[in-house]
Amino acid sequence: MAEVEIIGSSRSTYTRVARMVCEEKDVGYALTEVELGAPELLAIHPFGKMPVLRHGDFALCESKAIATYLDRVFPGPQLMPSDPRLAALTEQWVSITNTVIDRTLIRTYLLAYAAPQTADGTPDRIVIDAVMPAMREQLKALDKAVAATGHLVGDRFGLADINLMPILFYMQLLPESAAALADAAHLAAYYKRHAARPSFTRTVPPLGPPRRAKAN
Repeated sequence: MAEVEIIGSSRSTYTRVARMVCEEKDVGYALTEVELGAPELLAIHPFGKMPVLRHGDFALCESKAIATYLDRVFPGPQLMPSDPRLAALTEQWVSITNTVIDRTLIRTYLLAYAAPQTADGTPDRIVIDAVMPAMREQLKALDKAVAATGHLVGDRFGLADINLMPILFYMQLLPESAAALADAAHLAAYYKRHAARPSFTRTVPPLGPPRRAKAN
């Protein structure tokens, strides 16, 4: 079949999830870099979100759907467990990560640094200070979740971990979240261990503001 094309931004945690799945399963893929709402995204996702996938004549949106498709179609390590209970726990943690953790750590905390709504463009300290209790609570819950096996589900690296690791990458870069992560000993060890995986090191996003193409 044709090579997989992932359309999104290398800075996007959700795009990184799709890329990490490809890397874990040794699936050849091409990354097409676009901005949010780009025509290439709108052609597949009704709201222009990223990532989207093209695989031959098949198109798909939403990172969870993309990850599940790649896991089922291609050989290699099984990232969604076959055991129904472990599969259900994986679905549980992917959902928690995408609906709770992402909203707090990325959409609120990270964006208070990366896209602040302050008049002078400095980090929004009001938002940052307000979100800290939720951040600490959620990191504490994650710390407890990985304490037993060093994974979110079972004793193997899987789709639940792949959804969390790109978020933790940004958290270890910013002062308050880095300190909170360091205080969560099990979670800090979890991040350090899995950050050494080739699927993670090969998908590290560029740091700093995106470089916009010059108009012709």
